[in-house]
Amino acid sequence: MIQITKKIPVAGSYDVVVCGGGPAGFIAAIAAAREGAKTALIEQYGFLGGMATAGIVAPLSVFTYKGKQVIGGIPWEFVQRLQQMGGGLIEKPLGNVAFEPELYKLCCQRMVLEAGVDLYMHSYLSGCDFEDGSVKHVIIENKNGTEALSAKVFIDCTGDADLAYMAGVEMLPMEGMPLQPMSTYFVLSGVDTDSPMIQEAMHHNKQGENCHCLPVREVLLAKMDELGMPEFGGPWFCTTLQPGVVTVNMTRTAGDALDNRDFTRAECLLREDVFKMAKVLKDNFKEFENSYVSSVAVHAGIRESRRIHGVHVITADEYVSGDRYDDSISRGAHPIDVHVAKGASQNVTFLEQAAYVPYRALIAENVKNLLVAGRCISADKKAFASLRVQASCMGMGQAAGVAAAQCASASVAVQEADIEKLTDKLRLMGAQI
Repeated sequence: MIQITKKIPVAGSYDVVVCGGGPAGFIAAIAAAREGAKTALIEQYGFLGGMATAGIVAPLSVFTYKGKQVIGGIPWEFVQRLQQMGGGLIEKPLGNVAFEPELYKLCCQRMVLEAGVDLYMHSYLSGCDFEDGSVKHVIIENKNGTEALSAKVFIDCTGDADLAYMAGVEMLPMEGMPLQPMSTYFVLSGVDTDSPMIQEAMHHNKQGENCHCLPVREVLLAKMDELGMPEFGGPWFCTTLQPGVVTVNMTRTAGDALDNRDFTRAECLLREDVFKMAKVLKDNFKEFENSYVSSVAVHAGIRESRRIHGVHVITADEYVSGDRYDDSISRGAHPIDVHVAKGASQNVTFLEQAAYVPYRALIAENVKNLLVAGRCISADKKAFASLRVQASCMGMGQAAGVAAAQCASASVAVQEADIEKLTDKLRLMGAQI
């Protein structure tokens, strides 16, 4: 154990600082900035989009449900702009969105910069300065060295609740260990995307159905030992809007993404499995006979890690029942989707109606100026297994961004937010709450 003391320069002072530039984070930053808040966005990579771009997690789901839009406002504006750029395909009637990852990066970057957000790319959150119930500064590391940013309100969109954890927020217990498995997505080029099987599999547009590719799944399950097939899920294929190219969601392994050594082990294993699986597909299915790995996700997809114990914990019962709260600020419509840590099975519960998310699930009791959005939402294991998907994260990010800007402007704690003012603004923006 060593102890180091050093002076850290404050690189910027803001109304709102958002940590994490994934689906929740970049939307939160745009929302806060458009509300007039001086806003900064911290991102560990040199591009935005998080699991959509670093993880190649496709499609974005779910924006509409049973014929009705459930996620609107800035998230839907982003989808429409991405589509206009030739980088998005809205799969009707379900409202899943297939996308081209490089254009996704460009679209988010444009919208964030247009909103006037200050970007701190290639910056890793390493700590925070916490005093009198508030986060005073976040500490980041980058090529400039160690720096600090101050803000009136902070939003944790790290996925793993890193800032909330550093600030001492209580976390929900990990129910039903082991955790859901991690998966490394990859991209195959040279695929026969005109074939009926791939056409059927790569468009995720069926209400109430699992979109995995059954013909491939059945062969793999029947010949696991013969093919030397690693553990797998799905498989799920998705179009990137490019001919001959599909994303593949197939790898899986148990692991703890909050433990550096275990996460390293898991990602090394998953990368090996990518190429094993690509060869199995190439050698056994004519649709893949000319295929090759053209890209592997920079970061493994994490289905489950820390979640805060918020002022309200969304339960599976109220989620499935579609309970609407007085402080509802967003929606969720993806099936409750629980993947087993070992094996190829998956437990899926389709919703009868789109669910609601309360503002109280974005805040903790003991930190006056911190909101969360995205995968660190305050929800039990089953409700969370629906809410962790990207459209839901975007909706939460929009609400968190507006709330943060309003609280910063009014100089009030996030627990004292004006819910009527917040929800009125969200509806005006197009949120379906």
